Amino acid sequence: MKLSIVIPVFNERAAAPEAIARVEAASLPDGLGREVVIVDDHSTDGTREWLVEYAASRPHIVLELHDRNRGKGAALRTGFAAATGDLVIVQDADLEYDPREYPALLGPLLDGRADVVFGTRFLGHTHRVLYYWHAVGNWLLTTLSNMLSNINLTDMECCSKAFRREVLRRLTLVEDRFGFEPEVTAKVARLGCRIYEVPVSYSGRTYAEGKKIGWRDGVSALRCILRYNLWP
Repeated sequence: MKLSIVIPVFNERAAAPEAIARVEAASLPDGLGREVVIVDDHSTDGTREWLVEYAASRPHIVLELHDRNRGKGAALRTGFAAATGDLVIVQDADLEYDPREYPALLGPLLDGRADVVFGTRFLGHTHRVLYYWHAVGNWLLTTLSNMLSNINLTDMECCSKAFRREVLRRLTLVEDRFGFEPEVTAKVARLGCRIYEVPVSYSGRTYAEGKKIGWRDGVSALRCILRYNLWP
């Protein structure tokens, strides 16, 4: 079997080299091959040039380049289309999530219990203490998503997710930005996928350190929850 690790990147010149090094160094369960699919979403800070040079000598890295900035959801769609692995993990390039936790995230997929695995920052692992209102907003969005999709996630907005590739093939994803999270949640729930949660650690960033998500994305997430659960 092979794992495809899909990494959307936009203007992460400071963080991307270390993040990708951690991905390449992460231990995987025995017998699982590795493919790294990086999608540069038209970075303008030197990330794109570094990625082109870095990937040129590494045949296990698939590099996709967007001709304009389209958003995280669009970058993930490009990455999913390019992925050839049996399993697919979403990995951000900002050092907030730890690739050393891949074995735990992949466990329910590899032993046949799950079709989709969500990471959760709220079930006991170490996390950086940051913004109170972000946590409140996340709880409200997750609760509403659960009510409409009839599942009991604790962290719908967690970026760390793993899928069987055949599940992704059955999904038609359209959101270009951070609406990917509520959209994919609604759609895997509607498919009746077996969904598991696994605790993950979280080293969140401040806005001064480069965090990109804002209140407008929270409003967009609310729209996506309503749209994809009530009017699929």
